[in-house]
Amino acid sequence: MVRYLGRRLVGWLVMIFVATNLTYFLASFYLDPRSNYAGRRPPVPEETINATLSAANINDQDPILSRWWHWLEGVVAHWNWGTSPIGDSVNGQIGFRIWVSAELVLGATILVTLLGVALGVYTAARQYSAADRVAQGSSIITLNIPVVVAALVVVILAIKVNQATGSTIFYVVGSQSLDVHGFLPVLLDRLQHLILPTIVLVLTGYASVHFLQRTLLLDSLGTDYVRTARAKGLTRQQAIRRHALRTSLIPTATNVAFSIPALFTGAVLTESIFGWQGMGQYFATTLRTNDINGVVAVAAFGAAMTAIGAMLADIAVVVLDPRVRLG
Repeated sequence: MVRYLGRRLVGWLVMIFVATNLTYFLASFYLDPRSNYAGRRPPVPEETINATLSAANINDQDPILSRWWHWLEGVVAHWNWGTSPIGDSVNGQIGFRIWVSAELVLGATILVTLLGVALGVYTAARQYSAADRVAQGSSIITLNIPVVVAALVVVILAIKVNQATGSTIFYVVGSQSLDVHGFLPVLLDRLQHLILPTIVLVLTGYASVHFLQRTLLLDSLGTDYVRTARAKGLTRQQAIRRHALRTSLIPTATNVAFSIPALFTGAVLTESIFGWQGMGQYFATTLRTNDINGVVAVAAFGAAMTAIGAMLADIAVVVLDPRVRLG
């Protein structure tokens, strides 16, 4: 298993290197940092613009191969991903925002997975029952609710709760308060900021896992080995727990593992609505400000998270499927 994972890791490292360098050339061709200075009043002198862009290694008047080599040398030799057009360190931005997003995304992913799998198993075991139809109807509704609408409803309800109790139970904006000190007060403050965006991500995300797990489990219940187990005297619930569930969890685990990178950089609306300065918001900012180095760093992070997701999916398959362990 270790040798297999090692070979997979080498392949993913090559993929990350190729994808990151390709993104650098694409970003350099299509993003125009010079346009950030268009329409300034008073106009910025051309010499100042060139000096600022050259300092960040994003001057379009310099040869692109020279810029690329300088960027690659900085990343490989010093792990320096460059600076933004206004001089902010990309390393500093990424390092701060990864942990901000991780607080939100990882917790939401765990809750989405647990809720979706539990509902999928429960409804599959009670196919066409009233509980199954209610759960499916609820999931269809939440699956089609836009993130903005869900966030608006959650915020309105939270404000009403705060007003009714006369205290701030839920925070609507930001990931933490600046004037809180001490381990327990800081922990409580983080949870108060975390609850609302987590609810939105779970509310809009669990349904896809629910439907996937339900479908996979129903397919597993129709296989020969499950029918044989039922013929030997096992009840439907026992057949699910002992045989069908493990097999049906493999595609679900793979799907969840590969969804983590998209959640990190794709939660743009949720982070923007709740004022979370995470990777999703940073990705949108880099595109809006023509931040070539920032876009490339986000792409590299996304590629790395995809590789981690793939490794987690491989590990999940090995854990859940004894045939893979034997192979």
